[in-house]
Amino acid sequence: MERSEVTTTGDPTAPWYRRLAWLVGIWFGSVLALGAVAGLLRLMMQMAGMSSH
Repeated sequence: MERSEVTTTGDPTAPWYRRLAWLVGIWFGSVLALGAVAGLLRLMMQMAGMSSH
């Protein structure tokens, strides 16, 4: 049985702007996902009659 080499997926020598773009993209995606989940929870709570006004 042969043992395969495991390669890393990141390039530590990538330009700073590419790494910054990934950071901003991941942050923005997580903020959008959190907003979607919060909106869904708010909708479910309103459907259950749990409103603040």
